[in-house]
Amino acid sequence: MVIGLPSVSSAQEVAQDPNQVQGLTVVQGEGYATLAWIPVDGATDYQIERTPVNDQNVATGASVITGVWLPNRQVHNESPTFADAGFNPGARFQWRVRARFGTTGQPYSEPLSDTTSPPWGDPNVPGENLRTQWETTQAAQFTSDVNEYAYTAAIDQLSDRVRVAEIGRTVQDRPINMFIIGYPAPPATPQGVAATSPLLINCNVHGNESSDREGCLIMARKLAFSNDARTIDLLSHTTVLIVPTINADGRANNTRGNFTGQDLNRDYSLIREPETFAFVKMLRDYQPVAGYDGHEFGNSSAGDLPMLPPRHQNVAQPIFDESQNMIVGHMYEQGAKDGWWPCPYGCANGGNVGLSEETILRNTLGLKNVVNSLLELRSSGGATRPDEGNAANNRRRKTYSAMWTFNQFLDYHPANLGAIKKARAEAISFQVSNTGRIVFRGSRPIPAFSAPHPGESPPPLDAPKDSQILEQVPCAYKLTEEQYNGPRTDGPAGKRTTAAQRIAAHGWKVAKVGKEYIVPMAQPERGLIPLLLDSQAVEGLVRAERVYPTMSGPHTGPLVVSSGVTCLDGATVSGPVTVKPGAAMIATGATISGPVTATGAAAVVLSDTTVNGPVRISDTSGAVAIADSKIAGPVDLAGNHTGDDPPLVAGNTVGGPLKCSGNTPGPVNLGLSNSVQGPKAGQCAGL
Repeated sequence: MVIGLPSVSSAQEVAQDPNQVQGLTVVQGEGYATLAWIPVDGATDYQIERTPVNDQNVATGASVITGVWLPNRQVHNESPTFADAGFNPGARFQWRVRARFGTTGQPYSEPLSDTTSPPWGDPNVPGENLRTQWETTQAAQFTSDVNEYAYTAAIDQLSDRVRVAEIGRTVQDRPINMFIIGYPAPPATPQGVAATSPLLINCNVHGNESSDREGCLIMARKLAFSNDARTIDLLSHTTVLIVPTINADGRANNTRGNFTGQDLNRDYSLIREPETFAFVKMLRDYQPVAGYDGHEFGNSSAGDLPMLPPRHQNVAQPIFDESQNMIVGHMYEQGAKDGWWPCPYGCANGGNVGLSEETILRNTLGLKNVVNSLLELRSSGGATRPDEGNAANNRRRKTYSAMWTFNQFLDYHPANLGAIKKARAEAISFQVSNTGRIVFRGSRPIPAFSAPHPGESPPPLDAPKDSQILEQVPCAYKLTEEQYNGPRTDGPAGKRTTAAQRIAAHGWKVAKVGKEYIVPMAQPERGLIPLLLDSQAVEGLVRAERVYPTMSGPHTGPLVVSSGVTCLDGATVSGPVTVKPGAAMIATGATISGPVTATGAAAVVLSDTTVNGPVRISDTSGAVAIADSKIAGPVDLAGNHTGDDPPLVAGNTVGGPLKCSGNTPGPVNLGLSNSVQGPKAGQCAGL
C-alpha cells in the first residue's frame, strides 16, 4: 500500500437473500475505514461487524459490532457510509454489514478483508519517524506536556517548513507554542504570514479534552515532512497555524479550566488570563482568515462531529454565511462520502450552551471577521459506536475524527479562498461603516434540515431581549485615565493586564484627546467593541462613556476641528476640513467638498466617506483610518506615529496617487486592496 493513498476493497456481489447487504466496499483512511454498501429497502438501521484477521484472513479474535448506521446519520443517506474507527492503525480486519428491521437482524453481507493504513511516516526516515506519546502507547496515554515540547522542538529542528513560535506563557509559566507551517519555508514575520491568508487550528482549550490536540500533533508531522502533491500545493499558497495546547496547565493537571480555574473558552473577549491574552495578540498579528476550534462533547446520542458557526448577531452576515457554507456545504458533504457524522452542535439536544457569548472563541473569531467553526468530538461512543467501552478505542476514534475534520478544513480553505476573502472584505466594510444596531447578547438561528438528515433538531435560539439591543449607536467610546491605564483586580495575581493592554491586544484604534482616551466605533471589530466598553455589556471590561455624533446635517463652508472629538455621521461639509493638533475627527458616511488636512491630530478616521479633494494626514499620534471611502484627489500619509496600531488604508477608491512615508508602523489594508488612479508609493506601494 502506498502511504497517503486510500486502499479500496470490495465484496463480490452474490445474489442471495433479498435483505442481504450487497456491494460492500472498504476504503482506508487515516485511522479509519470507510464502509459503503447498497441500501436494503425498508431497513431500520445497519450494524457494522469487525473481526481481526491474519494475512490468510483467518480470525485472530472475536467479532465485534463496532458501528450502527442510523437513517439520520448523514446527508445523501440513500448512499450509506460509515467511518469505522477505534482500531490501532496498521492492523488487518474483516468487515461485514447487515440490515435490521426493528431489532431483527438480516443476513450479513459477504465478508471483506483489508489491512488498515499504518500511522503516517516512514519509521526509517528522520522526521517522519517521530511519534507522540499517544501513538507509542497505542492511545493508552495522552501526550504529556514534556513529550509535546520535545516532539514540537524536533519537528521545528528537522523541517524547513516549520517555525515554532512561542506566543505566550501560561499562569504556571509553561510555553504556549504555535506551529507556523509553509512551503518551502513559512514567511519570516507575522505580517508576511498574514499576507498569505493563513488558516488557524486551535486544538486544546479545555485541558481534559485532549483528542483534538493529539490529532493536531500528528497532522503537524505530516505537514512538516510529507511530499505528496496536496501538501506541497497547500503550503505553497498559504500558511497553516496550529496551536496544539493553549491551556498547557489544564492539560498537565487534566482540568477543564486553566490553573486559576478559569474556563478559557469564556475569556477570549475579556482576555483576563495570560493564555487568552496571548492568543488574541496572535490573532491581531497573524490575521488568520479562517479557523477551527477543537473540543469534546458529552452528549452520547449526538453525531460524531457536532459543529457550529459564530452566531452572535454582531457578526457580519457574510462571515456567518460563509462559516455555514464551510460546515454544511463542505463538512456535511464530505462526511457523507467518508462516513463521518457531522451535525449542528446540539443536533440531538444538549446544545443549549454558549449560544451567543462573545467570550467563546467561535464568536470572538466571527466578531474579528474570521470564517470559523466550533468542533466537538462526541466524548463517548453511544449507540452508534458500541465498542468504545475500551478507552483506547474511544480515544482513537475521537483523535482520528478530529484529524479528518482538520484535514477537510485544509482542503476547504484553498478551494474556497475567494469566497472567504470576499466574505471577510464585505464584513470589514460593513463594520467600519458603523451602521446598524448593536446587540449585546443574541444569536442567529440555525435552520433545521428536513428529517431524517442531521439538523432536524437544530441548536436553540437565544433571541435578544429589547434591553440587549442598542439602536442609537455611538460614534466612539470615551475612557478616563483610570479606566484605561488603572490597575485591575481581574486575572491571576502577578499577571494582570490593564484595559489599555487588552485593547491593544485586540488591535483596536485608540486616540488620546486631552486627558481621555477615545475608541472609535468605525473599526473592523466594531461589533465587539461595545461588548467590552458599553455600560449595557453583559460581560464588559469598563463602563465607558458613549460619544454620539456631533454633526449629521449640512455644514456650509470650511470646518476646523480645533479640540476635542468631532463626529460626522452622514454629514455634508461644503468646504475644506482641517484637523488641528491634539484634536480628533471621526467621519462615517459623510461627504466633504474639499480637501482634508490634519497635522499633529489625535485621530483621523474616514469611513464610508466621500472627499472631493486630496487627503493629507501627518504627524498623528493616535488612530488613523481611511476605509471604504472615495477620495477624489491624492492621499498622503506621512510621519504618523501610532504606537502598536498601524494606520488602516483599506478598500478605498482614490482618484490620484497614494503615497505613504515615515509612518510607524507602516499602513495595512487587512486584505482589502485600494483602487488607485495614480501610482502607489512608499509604504503604501503594496496596498
